Amino acid sequence: QVQLVESGGGSVQAGGSLRLSCAASGYNYYCMGWFRQAPGKQREWVSSISTHGSTTYADSVKGRFTLSKDNAKNTLYLQMNSLKYEDTAMYYCAADPLPGSYCDMRRGYLHWGQGTQVTVSS
Repeated sequence: QVQLVESGGGSVQAGGSLRLSCAASGYNYYCMGWFRQAPGKQREWVSSISTHGSTTYADSVKGRFTLSKDNAKNTLYLQMNSLKYEDTAMYYCAADPLPGSYCDMRRGYLHWGQGTQVTVSS
């Protein structure tokens, strides 16, 4: 059974840090990533990693967020540093088992978690 379980969200002041986790079951996913959606805004891609370990980041988080994956645990992590008010959003883990050329916003992710809220106060 496919299951993506996020954790690690919370409230933090601007400049602080949080680490999100996504425990995955069901497949060895080719792509895994994080998306976020703020109230009144469209969902946006944040970062993704391929099965080969190649990571990509949205420009808005580059240099502040670090994506990693523990293959033994099939768990995805998003270390978020220097958080800004505009990082406030519901963060969703996504995974897709199919091979392909890219894992970023161009991929139509098949599986999604329930989301974890990140709130950054200014």
